Amino acid sequence: MTYKVECHELSPDEWLRLREIRLASLQDSPDAFGGNHQRESEFSELEWRELFTKNTYLVATLNGKDIAMMFLEKLRGDFGATCWVGGCWSNPQYRGTGALRAMFNYVDSVAEEKGWQIQGLGVFVVNESAIAAYEKLGFKAMGEVQESTRKPGNFYQRYNLRKKSGLSSGGTILPLRRRRPFPLGRPAIIQARELATPI
Repeated sequence: MTYKVECHELSPDEWLRLREIRLASLQDSPDAFGGNHQRESEFSELEWRELFTKNTYLVATLNGKDIAMMFLEKLRGDFGATCWVGGCWSNPQYRGTGALRAMFNYVDSVAEEKGWQIQGLGVFVVNESAIAAYEKLGFKAMGEVQESTRKPGNFYQRYNLRKKSGLSSGGTILPLRRRRPFPLGRPAIIQARELATPI
């Protein structure tokens, strides 16, 4: 089956959309992120809007419903990364529709103008499904496994992807206004934290 997944770059005025899908991600996968559902559910409108001053937020939609999200921060990161990808999550009911690929297609389409040519992210080593998804997109493991500072006893691996010319197949790009040897873990497409704030 072919799905028409679209990717939208949110504006600060769409903070309610961000709030809804971000809280859904924290409720569905509380162990996958450094954030906390209870704390973020108490954010004021101003606090949600302030998030846009640091990060670019993307959502993937299917038939008008937001089904996945990620954010990107432009920075000078480890191993030459020019941006850091975080908060990746897809609604379990819609996994397999190409939402993650659609968002990365959008990222590639604006990488030159945004400075996102080399994308970095981090993923917990127990999350084999997420690792497989990122490797399928072309991400390569970089450096040694690191222990999380936010979740001691949990370990994550950094990954980088250097943008290539052209786009991967799958998903519809719709830019708006402005895109192991470890036990099996929770099957969520997760995570990445800012390099400045290790996971």
